[in-house]
Amino acid sequence: MTTDAFLADCRARLGFDLLSNTWNSVVIWGLRDGPCRHGDLRERIGGISSKVLTETLRRLQSYGLVDRRVRPDAGSRAEYRLTDLGRTLLAPIEAVGAWGFAYGDEVMAAQQPATDPD
Repeated sequence: MTTDAFLADCRARLGFDLLSNTWNSVVIWGLRDGPCRHGDLRERIGGISSKVLTETLRRLQSYGLVDRRVRPDAGSRAEYRLTDLGRTLLAPIEAVGAWGFAYGDEVMAAQQPATDPD
């Protein structure tokens, strides 16, 4: 088994690809406290269209990270929840988020054009 994360068939690359999509991590984090309906999740996240949220939830379902359940007591309303596999991503997402809070100002400062001292 290889640990070279740059090889196409390496499992680490799967993880990098999964977390590189901004909405994947945001939706997973939005579901961390338990089941949530589509509209409530969209409101909790903010800044995401209904279409993009639907696409993201479907993608995460296809990866086995999110489960969709129709509540019998609520008509055809569905709830989304993290699977056990999806919950395993909370710690890495939290770690990346903590890094962002700690170093985000430095990254943004580095993106600013340098001023000419002359």
